[in-house]
Amino acid sequence: MEIAYIPSPSRGVLHLGPIPLRGYAFCIIIGVFVAVWLGNKRWLARGGRPGTVADIAVWAVPFGLVGGRLYHVITDYELYFSEGRDWVDAFKIWEGGLGIWGAIALGALGAWIGCRRRGIPLPAWADALAPGIALAQAIGRWGNWFNQELYGRETTVPWALHITSSTDGRVPGYYHPTFLYESLWCVGVALLVIWADRRFTLGHGRAFALYVATYCVGRFWIEYLRVDDAHHILGMRLNNWTAIFVFILAVVYFVLSAKKRPGREEVVEPGADVPDGSAADGAEGDKGDGASAEVKAESDTDSDTDPRTGADPDGRADSEAQDKTEDKAGAEPTKKS
Repeated sequence: MEIAYIPSPSRGVLHLGPIPLRGYAFCIIIGVFVAVWLGNKRWLARGGRPGTVADIAVWAVPFGLVGGRLYHVITDYELYFSEGRDWVDAFKIWEGGLGIWGAIALGALGAWIGCRRRGIPLPAWADALAPGIALAQAIGRWGNWFNQELYGRETTVPWALHITSSTDGRVPGYYHPTFLYESLWCVGVALLVIWADRRFTLGHGRAFALYVATYCVGRFWIEYLRVDDAHHILGMRLNNWTAIFVFILAVVYFVLSAKKRPGREEVVEPGADVPDGSAADGAEGDKGDGASAEVKAESDTDSDTDPRTGADPDGRADSEAQDKTEDKAGAEPTKKS
């Protein structure tokens, strides 16, 4: 008899009339918003413009969803293309099944396109997003809880997950809540990246590489607890091998980047250091110059001289010139004497 356990929801979808509200989808959406919110704060702190993170996320998120689904379908193709299965289910992303490896890989491609359009270095943008992505994963893992999937081995620990569904080969019982383990691990990864970024002033993609490497460490041991069907290579699950491979890539990049480009980017977004009101101030200045010119023109018009001929309409200029000539003539005899 279990004294304590984590209950599973009786169902992962609620219907608001004809509209289905799926817990898995909500977790993904909330995670994306958290990642963009935190990424925007970090981007502004590094000297970027507000809204840039969201603009690039418009490219990264769809690419990431497609990549995550492709990785899942390719590595678990028997769930959709074996006998008795319906291949149309491969498109039902709301039922679960996103591979983080494919999501990050193809999401990076989308982010690269967005960064290139804005003239922004991708590594700097990735550094700003790194802890937010980890938090998005932490939130998204709760979607597996709603679907009663991706749990671990049977256990009697007080925090065991109670699985009640018997569909798709599930056996009701108490299992390790691997979704919770990974969720907590991702929160720790986010905090580590934020701390390390402040402590060591990481730049040129090294904060993102740190996130990838530390996530792979956690994913490796969590995979050992899972009991869902998976492909094995030399006795290890495919995701274990993927974690090892990606971990090595992240560490190599971190080391080489630190040697080649130490420190952090001084400018992450061209023109971001120009105040937003500078253009408006310049426009106002142009208007002021125009007004000054108008005033000057008016003063010239109001003067005694005709701007076209240089003559005084009242004849005062001629009389003044004649008086000066007479004065000069009268002064000459005085000089001779």
